[in-house]
Amino acid sequence: MPSSLARLYVGPLQHLAAPVIGSAASPGDIPARELLDPACLTGLLERFGARYAHGDRRAVASLWSKWHFGAVIAHGLAANLLLERDLPLGLGELHLQQSSEGKTSGLVLRHAGRPLAEIDSHSRFATLMDGHLRPLIEALAAASGASPRVFWSNAGNTFEHFAGALADHPMASPGVSEPAKALLASRTLPDGRRNPLHRPVRYVEGDDGTPRRVRRLCCLRYLIDELGYCANCPLECRHRARHAETS
Repeated sequence: MPSSLARLYVGPLQHLAAPVIGSAASPGDIPARELLDPACLTGLLERFGARYAHGDRRAVASLWSKWHFGAVIAHGLAANLLLERDLPLGLGELHLQQSSEGKTSGLVLRHAGRPLAEIDSHSRFATLMDGHLRPLIEALAAASGASPRVFWSNAGNTFEHFAGALADHPMASPGVSEPAKALLASRTLPDGRRNPLHRPVRYVEGDDGTPRRVRRLCCLRYLIDELGYCANCPLECRHRARHAETS
């Protein structure tokens, strides 16, 4: 791996496996573009859902996407914000390492990315959003029946988390996360399209007076009985559930 990328995996990224660069994929790895094949994606979700007794397919797909987005977005944001490099994260450009359960556990990249100086400043996140997230989210929605908004919310939740965490990275300069935060704050993209990553979370005052991070849209995790609600579940979602239990 190029030394510049290797330096990223410390501090808030120390728990991540660094991507493999330029090597041939292992037999267990899959081309990311195969996720757009309905049969492949359905089979993958069924394998992942086995650990949840093949529960609600919408919740299973949502949970799988949370693992997957965590394995992709963190690398893309770190290289983008800390090194000003655009990693080749388009679905046609990388392979995915997988666990035995079907989770995305790592990335195999063709190369170490290109400098953002070669890219229009308004398009610094376009490879991630249009080359990876948008087509995959459409495929996940079609395969599971869940709204695309659920998957965009999962992606936005991960994006917002790492945008904040990278400010504490040893390589971070002051204001390093501002481009990512600006994207999250904007209702529209530079080309005028609606921004599906707009404000995925909000901060409310908790019972102890400290800010509490809350998702704007439920991830559907509660549809799997053994899991219940996530720590950042929207307050109104829990309120509706309590009301249903008592009515």
